[in-house]
Amino acid sequence: MQYRKDPKSGNRLSALGFGCMRLPRKHGAIDQEESTALIQKAIEDGVNYFDTAYMYAGSEETLGRALQGGLREKIYIADKMPPPLCRNAADFDKLLHKMLDRLGTDYIDYLLIHMLTDVETWNRLCGLGIEDWIRTQKQAGRIRSIGFSYHGGQEEFPKLLEAYNWDFCQIQYNYIDENNQAGRSGLQKAHERGLPVIIMEPLLGGRLAENLPPAVNAAFRAADPAATPAEWGLRWIWDQPEVTVVLSGMSTREQLAENVKVAGDALPGSIGVEKQAVYQGVARAFRSSFRIPCTACGYCMPCPYGVDIPSCFAAYNAASIRKKTGKSQYMNTTAGFRPSHHFASLCRECGACEKRCPQKRKIRAELKKVEGEFEPFWFRPAMAVIRFLQRNQCTAAPKG
Repeated sequence: MQYRKDPKSGNRLSALGFGCMRLPRKHGAIDQEESTALIQKAIEDGVNYFDTAYMYAGSEETLGRALQGGLREKIYIADKMPPPLCRNAADFDKLLHKMLDRLGTDYIDYLLIHMLTDVETWNRLCGLGIEDWIRTQKQAGRIRSIGFSYHGGQEEFPKLLEAYNWDFCQIQYNYIDENNQAGRSGLQKAHERGLPVIIMEPLLGGRLAENLPPAVNAAFRAADPAATPAEWGLRWIWDQPEVTVVLSGMSTREQLAENVKVAGDALPGSIGVEKQAVYQGVARAFRSSFRIPCTACGYCMPCPYGVDIPSCFAAYNAASIRKKTGKSQYMNTTAGFRPSHHFASLCRECGACEKRCPQKRKIRAELKKVEGEFEPFWFRPAMAVIRFLQRNQCTAAPKG
């Protein structure tokens, strides 16, 4: 296993992290026996970074059970606290105690503010006293490092980096998302601040591992017939020294074995000029299948009515490859845990965005296509109900 240093804490982290959102399932629930075996095998193979979240149903408990018998001290746990359930200062303690109880531990190595996508949400948490709370929990040893996971646009990410003295961050990043969300520029900015960067969705939930466009498969096979698309995707990220850990949601022993093998020799700077050209060609092939050739430059932003235009287009393009993934991405980036919605349907056709677009895209018409794809007549009323439930769920959150 390859290890990379967390420049903030000095921890030696495995380049491959285990994402516990996609654990093996059986009869509609997490397969406890197989998940335990998979987690323990990963530890045996050198993986020492495990990522879970309060909102991943059953994940924390499963990870905690798998670590019984002395394995807890061999690994680092990353867990995530959801902002919508933090409605007052007491909720911070309620959520943390519940997370610790589920995990069967008395500390969390890496605590993230889950899906923190704008400074407005962070400021709300600061108003509840989260900065003092973090300081207290660190002094008590219940939290070792504090960070955030990010699913927003490029313009908000630098603002969040500057909003607090973070210990680490987690971003979505892969060879076709190089200019989406935080993107390469965000990766560089976090690295310049001395932060370890954890990568999620390196294969876009499997989109970059299977059912690829024919031109992409042909390019990969011509360059290296023995390498799988998943290996190509992971190697591209590990080639970059700014990356600390790459999370993979492994649900089979075969996936674990392949990823561990690749992680062993996918060192920074190991991809030569010829293979870099392959990635560039593959990215072009993917983009040619996109319905809106947006580069996510961000010149169209901000929208005076709150539409997150680059995120809308990125989700719409993702749906052209896999509709379910596109829908999920649209929900995460335009709603999710953000304090206000940023849907395509908020467009009032003022045209300010089109005047600023260097590609002269017909943005207003394209947002109508996005709305038609993701927002049926019941969508916004349903989202209002979901937002109401999110804001009130904390009152029903188990105490402890």
